[in-house]
Amino acid sequence: MYSKTVIDRFQNPRNAGGMHGANAIGQVGNAACGDIMKMYLKINDNGVIENAKFKTFGCCAAIASTDMACDLIKGKTIDEALKVTNKDVLKLLGELPPHKIHCSLMAEESIRAAIEDYYKRREKEIKKGSKKNA
Repeated sequence: MYSKTVIDRFQNPRNAGGMHGANAIGQVGNAACGDIMKMYLKINDNGVIENAKFKTFGCCAAIASTDMACDLIKGKTIDEALKVTNKDVLKLLGELPPHKIHCSLMAEESIRAAIEDYYKRREKEIKKGSKKNA
């Protein structure tokens, strides 16, 4: 049913947990299955993702997909990370049952949600800075 890689990532996730100092946090959920993924990113001033962590409430496929997504974006620029798709996650995990493909899609969505949060935070900081200088 699941590849050895999926089972390994589920039993021994490399990127599980929250992150102090995260400057990007994205959360996505699927009401139909009950999975919730929260991704934490630390993005440096050059727009490079230095670290990625996650907390996922969900099944084996959801946890494995989010864990693999974190590995895929570490060291990448924001633009490169936005190009990561669920197909990239699936390629490394191996096949998921058809009814679990949505977990890899949610992992992709969690990356986008975190990066969207990053831009919102930066916009607020810029606005704060311009008010102080006014």
